Amino acid sequence: MNRVSFDVKTRTVVRPSSSDLWFLAYLPLAISDGIATPLIPLLALQHFGASAFAVTIIIAASAMSQVPFTILWGNLSDRVAHRKFFLVGSFVATGAAIILIALAHDLLTYFWLNVVEGLASAASAPIGTMLLLETRHKRWWPQDIGLFGLISGLGTTAGLALGFVWLFVVGLASPAIQVMTGLLILSGVLALLSAVVAWAWIEEPATRIDRRTVSDLVHLHRGVVERIRQVRLRVVGIIDLTRSTSDRLPGREYLFLAALAVMSVGFDIFYGPFPVFLSQGARFSNAGVFIVYLGSAAASTALFFHSGKAVDAHSPKSVFLQSLGARVALLLLFLWGPLYVLLGLGTPALLGWLTVLNALLGVTWAFISTASTLFLVRLVGRSARGRALGLYNAFAGAGGLLGVLLGGYLYATYGVHLAYTVAAVTVLVGGALLLPIPYHMFQIPHARTRRSRSNRGARALTSGPPRRGGRG
Repeated sequence: MNRVSFDVKTRTVVRPSSSDLWFLAYLPLAISDGIATPLIPLLALQHFGASAFAVTIIIAASAMSQVPFTILWGNLSDRVAHRKFFLVGSFVATGAAIILIALAHDLLTYFWLNVVEGLASAASAPIGTMLLLETRHKRWWPQDIGLFGLISGLGTTAGLALGFVWLFVVGLASPAIQVMTGLLILSGVLALLSAVVAWAWIEEPATRIDRRTVSDLVHLHRGVVERIRQVRLRVVGIIDLTRSTSDRLPGREYLFLAALAVMSVGFDIFYGPFPVFLSQGARFSNAGVFIVYLGSAAASTALFFHSGKAVDAHSPKSVFLQSLGARVALLLLFLWGPLYVLLGLGTPALLGWLTVLNALLGVTWAFISTASTLFLVRLVGRSARGRALGLYNAFAGAGGLLGVLLGGYLYATYGVHLAYTVAAVTVLVGGALLLPIPYHMFQIPHARTRRSRSNRGARALTSGPPRRGGRG
């Protein structure tokens, strides 16, 4: 009994560790990401005169470069004895790439440097996660991954706030392009600061874990903050998608994954051209664009813990569908209408209205991100969970990339009305695909989970602490 009490209350680590301050290496990187997320498309628009579709191509290219290299860097770190060097190298390369992006003199160079930045940042996802798993006791993985998520959300929110202050206060009297370039350089410097912190505080783990042995880890949220660039998942790459297909999923699970892919297309049809809409359509200043993004980031971060409790207390399907319905209604409210004429383009009133709408989208994202993960986890058996969660990220990522490109094309060719209407309808279709899955499949496991948690006196793994930042 004493041993059990010790295991529960003492944060035992796999190896002796003087400090876990290396977690904070991700804070400057998250602040950097909060700055760069809206700033990169804005700089492409204003410095190089890029079209809406060209901006979405830049966004999609950076995201696509991350997909294969996330798996590659993770596999390489499994084969090389030093994970620390991979992570520090990723931070250095990311910071250097962002600084070079800020100094680019033509759109083609700007495009390829964004691809390079995607390649560099991909390494920090699987390697940082494996460092955590190898230096912490398994019992504390959920809490520590939740802490990573909180750091990411707070950092992104702080980065957006810093960007607003920089653009609206510090650089108000200076040329806009010069101010934006300086802010993007600051973003790169912050990523380099993450490298310094990681080098100083990370210790190489004494025990190695095969990523395929942790397939029961269910906290693969898609990001605390939804962004227009592909979310840099800190908890990804754990599942090796080249696993044996002996744990093939039933048709009902594939129906869920298909619905997820369709919804991801709809989400990113909206968020792909979103910075263009705010800058050119709503006629907001650069600082105003940061304010709109800040609303969503702050709301998502603040509500992630509460979303986990709500999903734990109700059926994931109920929470998921209700959140999707609210999101469809909010997407339609972004469409042009009499309210835009009444408030006036570029006015503080319109800025406040769209900030509130985007904050409410952030609220729905907090619930969708948590509920969608637990929706799938309670559908599949334990033996198939690893493959299911790997496919979850793959389907969501593929749908998001398609959505970014399609959103940019529709916005540039047909305008905001058609683009955002298609986004709302696509999300609605994805939600409708979930209707054939019966509610009772979630209620029974949920009751069992609650009884188990009550007996143990400890939080169940499936309660879903916050994580994807990380975009739409």
